[in-house]
Amino acid sequence: MARRGKGRNISGVLLLNKPKGISSNRALQRVRAMFNASKAGHTGNLDPMATGLLPLCFGEATKFSSYLLDADKAYVARARLGQVSDTGDAEGTIIQERPVPELSDAQIKEAMAAFLGDIEQVPPMYSALKQNGQPLYKLAREGKTVERKARSVTIFELEFLEWTSPELTFSVRCSKGTYVRTLAEDIGERLGCGAHLVMLHRTHTGGFDASEMLEFDQLQQERDLEQSLDGYLLATDILVEHFPKKDLSAEDTARILHGQDIACDQVYLDKVRLYDDQSRFIGLAETTEAGRLKPRRLVVFEDQ
Repeated sequence: MARRGKGRNISGVLLLNKPKGISSNRALQRVRAMFNASKAGHTGNLDPMATGLLPLCFGEATKFSSYLLDADKAYVARARLGQVSDTGDAEGTIIQERPVPELSDAQIKEAMAAFLGDIEQVPPMYSALKQNGQPLYKLAREGKTVERKARSVTIFELEFLEWTSPELTFSVRCSKGTYVRTLAEDIGERLGCGAHLVMLHRTHTGGFDASEMLEFDQLQQERDLEQSLDGYLLATDILVEHFPKKDLSAEDTARILHGQDIACDQVYLDKVRLYDDQSRFIGLAETTEAGRLKPRRLVVFEDQ
């Protein structure tokens, strides 16, 4: 997340179509500069090679970005069979080539079906995961390989889209922590020839989908014309709208904003969205063992 700096104290969420060839953080910094925002962060890294849906959070919305980090995600991906790279994708060096057998659509679909549901994945060496405080990709760049524990992930949907040898295009909806390039490699191994990822486009994350994305060029053009971009920001509470909603009286709002518990006539199994008597989102609360609501994470308004 970008540190607070000079700029405007704006809050909200923007859905960016991250272009190929730049990091998620670089994309964030470019948009942050367009908005002249003092505080910003993104909600789940996309590799430089990847494109697609990258929600950016500004101001108070950064407090709730973690709820998208944990969300399911969906992608369209393309793998090149017969070639294995050291990174698992087209950014790396080809380290192995094997002949691609003649494959029917049915054979490929059968191989892919083995990866549906709960599976174990070994994270790639070229990843941001840390071992003894050191990111794995730094060790990989030094030519080192270390043992990585397999992790459980869930593949909810895995759909065959197109096979034009040697490239296979598929879509996948998966749980957090899933490496699609590892999935592509594993599919390639199951087909007996290996593979690496050559295209990745994120289409969904949480409740957001690609139809709502904005392009750099569109934002920059309006910025150059000195038009306000604030109308593109979605409300902060869109990040947590999967939680139930509760409206508060002015008295209960004051207590919550001072960090105090309030009485509640309902027990919530998870967090609850709170709104003041002006229908403003003021944050999240959770039920205590005594059956009261205590503030969990609150929004700070400029007039507070």
